[in-house]
This record gives sequence, structure tokens and C-alpha cells, in this order.
Amino acid sequence: MSVDETRDTGTGTGTGNGSGPSGHTRTTAGAPEGLAEQARALAEGRVTSAALVRRSLERIGATQGTVNAFRRVRAEAAMAEAAEADRRLAAGERLPLLGVPVAVKDDTDVAGEPTAFGCAGKFPPKEHDAEVVRRLRAAGAIIVGKTNACELGQWPFTEGPAFGDTRNPWNLDHTPGGSSGGSAAAVAAGLVPAALGTDGAGSVRIPAAWSHLVGIKPQRGRISTWPDAESFQGITGIGPLARTVEDAALLLDIASGNHEGDLHRPPTIAAGDAAGRDPGRLRIALSWKPAITFTRKPLHPEVRAAVTETARTLARLGHFVEEAEPDYGLVGLAFLPRATAGVGEWAARVPDRTLLDPRTRGSVRMGRILGGPVLRRARAAEERQQRRIGALFGPYDVLLTPTTATPPPRIGTLAKLNGWRTDQAMIAACPYAWPWNVLGWPGVSIPAGFSADGLPLGAQLLGPAHGEPRLISLAAQLQDDLRWHERRPATAA
Repeated sequence: MSVDETRDTGTGTGTGNGSGPSGHTRTTAGAPEGLAEQARALAEGRVTSAALVRRSLERIGATQGTVNAFRRVRAEAAMAEAAEADRRLAAGERLPLLGVPVAVKDDTDVAGEPTAFGCAGKFPPKEHDAEVVRRLRAAGAIIVGKTNACELGQWPFTEGPAFGDTRNPWNLDHTPGGSSGGSAAAVAAGLVPAALGTDGAGSVRIPAAWSHLVGIKPQRGRISTWPDAESFQGITGIGPLARTVEDAALLLDIASGNHEGDLHRPPTIAAGDAAGRDPGRLRIALSWKPAITFTRKPLHPEVRAAVTETARTLARLGHFVEEAEPDYGLVGLAFLPRATAGVGEWAARVPDRTLLDPRTRGSVRMGRILGGPVLRRARAAEERQQRRIGALFGPYDVLLTPTTATPPPRIGTLAKLNGWRTDQAMIAACPYAWPWNVLGWPGVSIPAGFSADGLPLGAQLLGPAHGEPRLISLAAQLQDDLRWHERRPATAA
């Protein structure tokens, strides 16, 4: 890959000279980098799958000691699959991602690989692909590996004794976020053009914000979670992470669809078409107030300034933007029983539970206390919560909020706290994403510039049920104007 002189080309207040933690580069030439770009280059015969996969594996190897994005790397299998993809391409076969390397998070089953989900211990290899992996393979994609996640996806950082610290390519002293931090770091560092993560309380959107990526949390059930009929009592879904809206939408279209055992089966959408469509003039509510948690959640001034600038850009593009707040009520009372029950369900699969983090064991105990009648009431409240919060989408089309309340913390800031202090710090840093997991509705995190220290910041576009197309169209319009995808970390491959 070739780069020109290092320069600051994005929005926000951060600057950099390319030699330090806040340095940035801009790609100008070389082999194809994006998901859609790689797919087109393969179909046109301008590059081979073997070359792309080999390059991905080399980049993973070169950064594993620093970025540490991957838990499992399928080097031999991926190269064999690339050779087969090249044979199929040479024979004239065409599929949406035939020969393109991608990654999935290590809570997603890949046949022949263990699924440890951030936990320590020896896990047996899975016999079958998850439904979403089956769909990726059916589209021709090559899974080069499984990315790191914090233990059972509970925290907005990706650190743990089972795999070490996953670091932010924009500044290796900071976290890329979590729990899909490995997937975000892999894309931000240029190891793969796109990756899948999972989002149970912002775990796609938070690392997207802190890694300068587009992250889509789709409508519940849009992407199958099979072999689980639903994940974490319905609050967790699978979503794409990519540099561009086009790539995220392409991966969303390919990964979408249901297994006959899924509990949630939303109507089909065409995300790729939406990425190329003008959103029209929209009414956008700008919200600063997070849902009630009875804890302090101060908004960092640089985050507020970045999201304010995003709102100004939307107004300049012709949209009507004003401050308005959704009526969240006590939606948190419905989140905690579902989240802790989900942790308990996953913990029951761990071969050696004595190796679990004490905070995880505490969540399992809390899940038992809040199970049964409390959990049933929490789930029964969802329809009322959707009506109350969804009332905002009468006068408005889209809700704009910060994705997080702070820039990405330094490595170790949250990982070394006890359970109660971790919860407090986590809620303070990331209070804006999780209510949409309770509702099951879609959201898109987009880059919103940088802090003065060169750390990525994000803004969040939120919509009502099945509202992905509008959010994706709006995100694509912003990308066309702001060109955030042209800015990359100096540590990128």
C-alpha cells in the first residue's frame, strides 16, 4: 500500500504528524483495501484471492504483538480457501464476496474452531458454522480468523488474561472499545476490509466510535444469531464494522437472513441500495440526555463539540435539526435482568468456570436473583417502552446522540476495577447506546472527528423499528461530505 505525505484530512480538532500516537495517513494507491473494492477487483481479475488473503495474514502477523486483534487465525485453511476461490473465479463464477477476506468475533461459531468469547480455558472446536458464517461462506467470503472480545462481551474494552490487551490502532495506549474491540481494531488497522461484531449494549457502536469506523447495530433478528434462537434474552445482535457506509451496508446485506429456529424475523431490507440513495430532507432530534441510571454520566466537552459539529453538518445539508429528548423512563430496569441472564447462559457453556473473572461470577449471581418473575416482567415491559420512547418518531425521523460520553480510555483503566466500580465507569463512559438494545431497534455509529489528542470520537444515528435504510442513507450522505474514510491511523498496515 502506498501513502502520500502524512496529513490531517478529517473533521474534528485532532492533528498529527504521522510519527506519533495521533498521526494519520491517507491512502492514495496500491492494492484494493475496502470490502466492495476488493470484491470488484477480484471479479474483474485485477487481483487474486490468494494475494489478498496472504496480505491479510501477513498484516495480522505483523501487528499481533501490538494491536492484538485476533484470538484465532485460520492461516492454512484461509489460504486453501483462497486457492479454491481463485479456481472458481477463473472458471467464471461470481458471488458478492468470492475470495474476499473478512473476520468474525470470537462469540460466533466457525466450524473447526473453538468459541471462547474472551474466556480462559480449553474450549472444544465447533462442529458447525453459525448461520451468519454459513451465509458469509455462501457469498464466497473467506474467514481469516476470529477476533478478540472481552469476557462474555460485558465491558466496553477488550482486555483479559485469556488473550492480553487489544489496542487501538490510532493510539496503542488506548482501548479500541468493546466488546467487539478485536473486530474494530482489525478493520481500523487494515488487517481485513470489514468484520462482524455483536452488540448487546453498544458493543459494535462503541468500538466503531473509538476506532473511527462505521458500525451498524441492525434491527433485532436482522442477522441470525443461530445456533441461539436469540442472544442475551434478545438484547444482543450481530452487526458490521467497516471504514465506509458502502462496505458496512454490503456486509449487512450478505450477513442478513434467518434460520428457521430464530425467534425474531424482521422483514427484508436492501442496505446496499439505501447506501446509494439520497435520504431526503429529514427532521432530526439532537439529544444529550442519557437514560436514567442513578449514576454520574458527565459528557466530555470534546465529544459534545464533535457531535455538535455533526449536527451543524446535517443542518448545512438541508436537514431540520433541533434539540429534543426521548422519554426513556426507567428503561434500565428492563436491561439489567436480560443482560445478567444472558451472561449466566453463556457462563454455563464455559468448561472451567473457576477461571472466570470475579466480575463475571458476580453477574451470574445477579442473573439468578433477577431471573424468573423479574426477567419475565422486564421482557413484558418492552412493548410499553417502545411506545413511550418511540413517540419521538412522530415529530422526528432520526435521533442523533453521542455514541459515547468520553474519548477512548487508556488500556487498563476499566479492566483493573472491581465489579461495582467497573459498572460505574462503564455507564459513565458509554451511557447512550444500550437503550436501543432493549428496544431491539437499529442504530449506526459514524465517525465524528477526533479529540485534541487525536483519539477518535463518534456520533450515533438512531431510528425506529426496521429503520436501517434511512439511517444508512443519512450516514452515506454525511460520509460523502466529510470524507472520514480517507483518514487512517499511522499504525495501519
